Amino acid sequence: MSITTVNVQPPAVAGKDRLRGGKEGRRRLKSRDLVIGLILPLLILLLWQLASQNEWISPVFLPLPSTTLLSFFDMVGRQSFHVDFLASINIVTQAFVYGTVLGIGLGIAAGLSQTVERIFGPTLDGIRHIPGIAWLPLIVLWVGIGPAAKIVVITKTVFFPVFLNTLQGIRSVEKNYIELANVLTLTRWQLVRKVIIPGAMPSILVGVRYGASLAWALVVVAEGLSGMEGVGYLIFRAQSLLMTDQLLVCMVVIGVVGFFIDRSMALLQRYLLRWKQGFDG
Repeated sequence: MSITTVNVQPPAVAGKDRLRGGKEGRRRLKSRDLVIGLILPLLILLLWQLASQNEWISPVFLPLPSTTLLSFFDMVGRQSFHVDFLASINIVTQAFVYGTVLGIGLGIAAGLSQTVERIFGPTLDGIRHIPGIAWLPLIVLWVGIGPAAKIVVITKTVFFPVFLNTLQGIRSVEKNYIELANVLTLTRWQLVRKVIIPGAMPSILVGVRYGASLAWALVVVAEGLSGMEGVGYLIFRAQSLLMTDQLLVCMVVIGVVGFFIDRSMALLQRYLLRWKQGFDG
């Protein structure tokens, strides 16, 4: 007669194994996503190298990647590129904060009160359809060519997506939640704080994320059209002087910074909405 022994792991050990396996699985997924995300940039870099090396496009208009990299170090070391970069970041940060605060504040007010929406709605709809850049010449006449004009224009551009998404988010809160809050006899402030704002938060954060991307994109155009410093000014100066290597440096920097701004907003969105589960794709 044989005796078979069965090794049974304690529940605590089994739980730790599952947790360790889950962390390892997420780590592998992140590594795989990173590799997949690098495929297209590497292909573009390879195509750029081939096009420049084989002179499919004149080196005057498309210098080698190595030449562009050396130009970046030259701009940082000898041309005070960091001063222009920080000037752009300062303008974007101020305009983004102003536009976001105004957009969320007025969006909440209009979402909670139809009277507020009727007062501001028609005027804001008319202003919204005038591009921000179209306001720039007039604002420059009012406040001059300094940072203030660019901050006003970018604030206006950030304001509208944040405002509209906040308004739509509040109006899209499930009616069942409102009825349940009435059954529980919540006060108006408790209703707003515990039901309406959390329910509208996904839409609000979409507007904030989109506004951040618009702010960084628009500062380049605003600085190019009116200004003597900033990344946008460097782009237009490089284009006029046919310094394609510096032009490409500025474009790459704009793309990289824009990517990190969007990733930062996405991480913030994921953190604030960690309670909300959705389709992962």
